[in-house]
Amino acid sequence: MDKNLTEYKSADIIIKDKKILDIGTNKAEKFSGKTIDASNMIAIPGLINAHTHAAMTLLRGYGSDNPLKVWLEEYIWPIENRFVSYEFVKDGTDIACYEMLRNGITCFVDMYFYEEAVAQRVKQSGMRAVLCTGILDFPSPGAKDSKESLEKTKDFIAKFKTDEQIYPCVGPHAPYTCSPETLEKAMEIAFEFDTLFHIHLSETEFEVEQIKDRYGATPIKHLDNIGILNDRILAAHVVHPTEEEINLMAEKDVKVAHCPESNLKLASGISPVPQMLKEGITVSIGTDGTASNDDLDIIGEISTAAKLHKGFWKDPTLLNAKQALLMATREGAKALRLEDKIGSIEKDKYADIVLIDKNTPHLQPMFDPYVQIVYSGKGLDVDTVIVGGNIVVKNKDVINIDKNYILDRASYWYKKITENT
Repeated sequence: MDKNLTEYKSADIIIKDKKILDIGTNKAEKFSGKTIDASNMIAIPGLINAHTHAAMTLLRGYGSDNPLKVWLEEYIWPIENRFVSYEFVKDGTDIACYEMLRNGITCFVDMYFYEEAVAQRVKQSGMRAVLCTGILDFPSPGAKDSKESLEKTKDFIAKFKTDEQIYPCVGPHAPYTCSPETLEKAMEIAFEFDTLFHIHLSETEFEVEQIKDRYGATPIKHLDNIGILNDRILAAHVVHPTEEEINLMAEKDVKVAHCPESNLKLASGISPVPQMLKEGITVSIGTDGTASNDDLDIIGEISTAAKLHKGFWKDPTLLNAKQALLMATREGAKALRLEDKIGSIEKDKYADIVLIDKNTPHLQPMFDPYVQIVYSGKGLDVDTVIVGGNIVVKNKDVINIDKNYILDRASYWYKKITENT
């Protein structure tokens, strides 16, 4: 998934000191060390989930079959305020990390609460993550107001700024939950610490109308009006941008995290991804949280995206298999401002590599690996996952997370929630 989309029919990948040292045919004979036999497998870069709320695995499917506004205000926010704690986030993140690793995801972007708990579990799992504490103008788990959230964001970034697995960033929830003053202060922090700025943006028609009524502009135009639309922004969803806003995003190099399955389930609409790609906007892909998706399978997500846009726009050439896989690899890394570290199998990048078992009936015969992965593949086809040269999934088993333990914790929280609501 490099810039030339180089494809080896047979090759060796040499890993040393967490990074890729060399790639090519007959390379292994020059080196000694541990060898992974990847016969009958396809090596691709570690997959990137550009938008999720990891701990919401413990709310998987909760309040389903409702519009976003109803789902958030009547189900999610009330239950979060009652139950979300450091322990809740830790347990939910364990489940999410297990699920993502099993599906070949090596790096994800998370916006939630008690992000130190998320960081702890990410490091234990062996993954990478871009983490931000959710910032809202009203009380939320872990913070009584935006001022406290902003302070906690600064403390969190300072603590993890030099970490090799955790990439802290700034995460105001959305324009309808954060005032212009809060958004401006959040962007100041992003510049101060040189980080990503992650935000939900233009997700629903209701949001668009609300922001127009409140500020006299559509959401993306609103961010431009207050002077914070820039290349640090990774905007989740972007379902309802105007043509002017698409041009603005292209001009300001705003990145997008496309979440097709969540948008479909919540009936938010279909993002104009083909138009954004045509204008040169970097589009990555995310699952969103499992409360609105309801899984963390990024291969399934790119498959949905590729077929969705063909059908909706009535053009079978849109979002082809290579473009779809790029959204979860190289373009995903670019969206996270990590393109120099991950996203492709290239010399000097981190050895974040996924081996897909192609010796399975639904992937054969394999005329085109891109087509088969995107249209026939499943996350569970992943056999081995390597992050920074360390094997974290082997023979389809997640190494650093105890499956029985996380199932017990899921049962514990199910019982606690159902007995107290």
